Amino acid sequence: MTNSKEIKKRIKSITNTKKITKAMEMVAAAKMRRSIDAVLKTRTYANLAWETLINIATSLKKQGSLNHPLIEKRDKTNKELIVLISSNRGLCGGFNSAIINKAIKSIKLHSKNSEFILIGKRGESVGRRYGYNIVAQYEKPDTNPKVADIQAIAKEIIDDYVAKKYDKIFLAYTDFASTAKQVPRIRQILPVDIEAEDKYLGATGKSEKIKIDKEYIKEKEGKHLLEGQLFKYEPDENEVLNSILPRLIEVQLFQGLLESNASEHSARMAAMHQATSAANDLVDELTLYYNKARQAAITSEIAEISAGAAILNS
Repeated sequence: MTNSKEIKKRIKSITNTKKITKAMEMVAAAKMRRSIDAVLKTRTYANLAWETLINIATSLKKQGSLNHPLIEKRDKTNKELIVLISSNRGLCGGFNSAIINKAIKSIKLHSKNSEFILIGKRGESVGRRYGYNIVAQYEKPDTNPKVADIQAIAKEIIDDYVAKKYDKIFLAYTDFASTAKQVPRIRQILPVDIEAEDKYLGATGKSEKIKIDKEYIKEKEGKHLLEGQLFKYEPDENEVLNSILPRLIEVQLFQGLLESNASEHSARMAAMHQATSAANDLVDELTLYYNKARQAAITSEIAEISAGAAILNS
């Protein structure tokens, strides 16, 4: 058995590590609360903005004028772009590996001719490990992101899509379900897919939140949402769509960033909590070994003293 001095040194080392993980847990918890507050305040707006976009596309399809470059569906898919949101730092459990694996799996199922735009540093493994081309990388704000943080990204992907550099553009992000559950998702944002079942951010599958919002609007305002209705554009259809569609795409990117931020800090808080608990368990185990080693040393000394006394008395 390792001597008591070495065990005591190891207990001190693990105790110091436990202090660090506990401090990181508290910092992550504070960031998580701010991130959750931000994501819940904007989620309904983002989903209703996306619903507006779906309704516009549905209306244009009914009118037979579905020819706007951000809405029209291209028959052939040659190249895809994935905007991948990861974290800047590690120590957040399987947060990064989950969304990266989801993106790689999606590529294998749909199109192997894919490129990436990264938001966050930890997504670099798609290029380093898997060999996919990274066309751009943006800094990811950890707390209090603003719409201005994603405007350059939105402009780049919209310009590339309109120029037909890509035929489909996806957003790979992590939905915040709860502090204990984060769901990696791949969501098509260009062209607008009016037939997608899993349309909304902050939800997996059909969104109950949207149902609640619809009923609330009908009840409080006495109005029906314009689902499937025909729209009249003033002064001009193209002028209105060219102005509003990029803004609606920006909202989706911004909400995806908020969802990922809340998920990241929740995952980091959980990981640091587990690390602190593991350190506590290890300290308890080592303390038991230390006490056993000390007891063995005391017993050995008593035995030696007794043996010496017996020799002197004989």
